[in-house]
Amino acid sequence: MAENNLLVRLGNGIPPDVETATDTVGERRVPRPLSGREKAAIVVRLLLNEGADIPLEDLPEELQVKLTQQMGRMGLVDRVTLAAVAHEFSDALEGIGLSFPHGLAGALTAMDGKLAPSTAARLRKEAGVQRMGDPWVRLRALPPAELAQMVEAESTEVAAVVLSKLDTAKAAGMLGKLPGPVARRITFAISRTASVTPEAVERIGWSLVTQLDAKPVSAFPLAPGERVGAILNQSPAATRDGLLDALEEQDAHFAETVRKVIFTFAHIPERLAARDVPAAIRTVENATLVTALAGTQSDGDRAAADYLLANMSNRMAGTLREEMAERGKVKRAEAEGAMAELVTAIRALADEGAISLVEPEDDTEEV
Repeated sequence: MAENNLLVRLGNGIPPDVETATDTVGERRVPRPLSGREKAAIVVRLLLNEGADIPLEDLPEELQVKLTQQMGRMGLVDRVTLAAVAHEFSDALEGIGLSFPHGLAGALTAMDGKLAPSTAARLRKEAGVQRMGDPWVRLRALPPAELAQMVEAESTEVAAVVLSKLDTAKAAGMLGKLPGPVARRITFAISRTASVTPEAVERIGWSLVTQLDAKPVSAFPLAPGERVGAILNQSPAATRDGLLDALEEQDAHFAETVRKVIFTFAHIPERLAARDVPAAIRTVENATLVTALAGTQSDGDRAAADYLLANMSNRMAGTLREEMAERGKVKRAEAEGAMAELVTAIRALADEGAISLVEPEDDTEEV
């Protein structure tokens, strides 16, 4: 009976009334009673001994401190007690049916992309105030272009810390979005981060996250230049060229941004890799492809048609040339519609990750 009572107390995590290394009932040894905090220390120590990677840094700092202090007070634990705690822990794991993220910050990470932007922004402000979780988890999830824009507004030393906290691929992507001189200064500044403390890195992370939360939520998912470029991609060539000339007169910088977004049939040779041509032409019907190739009028469109024909099989290219000759003259509107359909299909392949478009070069000169 005494043994059963002791096991019940152990399962409920009730602190013991007396502290003894091991209790004995008759001639039989039984586990000593432990508090929930003591059990946690034993489980963590056991897992670490087995080489498990436990993300203790995800725990609130207060719990990390309490756990560490408790481990320092544990001393020796007999085999009977260790086996009982391990068995209880194993039973608890087997009984788990579903696990939810810890705290509001963890819930927001799990729900990323599923909430309305305004709702997510408001909740992130609340999570930021609570200072729960690791701010760098959220910062590492940002696209390279947004990270580059963020660090350009910061000091070189802060930018070097950000670069150091990113994985190598994301760091390289961020550097590629920065002007050459800025990227070089940030890279050199990494040599001065050897004495930066973990507390300073955490403060920098929370400061950057707070800036993200302070930014107003845009009603549009795309930047202004991207929205205009997407519209002009679907516009007739005459309309597109006229609007670009007008934009050039009104705002040359914005016009340049729009030009980088625009991807038309004439841009295929410089944006579509030769190896991706077969995949691109398979995405449209043969009649559409023939119409697009046969309807070229400008030098740029003819160069694009030649590029496509040169990077497919000789048999297919010969068949298409025969069908183009049979097709005869194509109306401008019909040709532009077919070209736009092919370009849209190529963009869809790029969005799916099936191909990678070559990014337009930045003409900005380094100083």
